[in-house]
Amino acid sequence: MSNKVTIVLDDQLMKKLRKKQAKMIQNSTKNISFSHVIVESLEKSL
Repeated sequence: MSNKVTIVLDDQLMKKLRKKQAKMIQNSTKNISFSHVIVESLEKSL
């Protein structure tokens, strides 16, 4: 089950996550949400 959470990201972190999202989209045939990128990044780091 998913929960809605509000987070605050600084500009540098936003840019890094958006770049990661862009790369993921280029390597995929489907859309990848920004939320998906955040969740995946958190899962890898924990």
